[in-house]
Amino acid sequence: MAKASTTKQKEEAQQENSKVVSVNRQAYHDYTVERTIEAGISLVGTEIKSIRDGKVNLRGSYAIIRNGEVWLENAHIAVYEHGNRYNHEPLRKRKLLLHKREIEQLGQRVATKGLTLVPLKLYMKRGRAKLELGLCKGKKLFDKRQSMAERDVRRDIERIVRGR
Repeated sequence: MAKASTTKQKEEAQQENSKVVSVNRQAYHDYTVERTIEAGISLVGTEIKSIRDGKVNLRGSYAIIRNGEVWLENAHIAVYEHGNRYNHEPLRKRKLLLHKREIEQLGQRVATKGLTLVPLKLYMKRGRAKLELGLCKGKKLFDKRQSMAERDVRRDIERIVRGR
């Protein structure tokens, strides 16, 4: 019993240490998420400073597996305002840090089932930038309409409950 409470305390401590910087809401609308993976990002100095300032846009970005490595493409990390002439390129390709076995598994799932790797969330964990990568399947138009209708119903129910 003591062990269960210590793991719970560790999870709570990790949540306190992590700070969400950016969420890709468009991805949740366009895709159904089957599995999520936490990946590190290989960054340069001005990029991490810009991330700490919260100047990140994940909309329209995706991850691709090339030569046994996972790359984040089309993610916009704004130029650091106080940087010098060695500032980073905002839309450059960034390497994602995953274990070799995880990369192989993701590659197989993406190749066989037609899934896509989409960045869902960027957050800071113990001073390091982490990316929540989702293994996603694209939604059809009727799926999007159905999820919007469910969201409207939930909102109406909450409004009625709050009114009492």
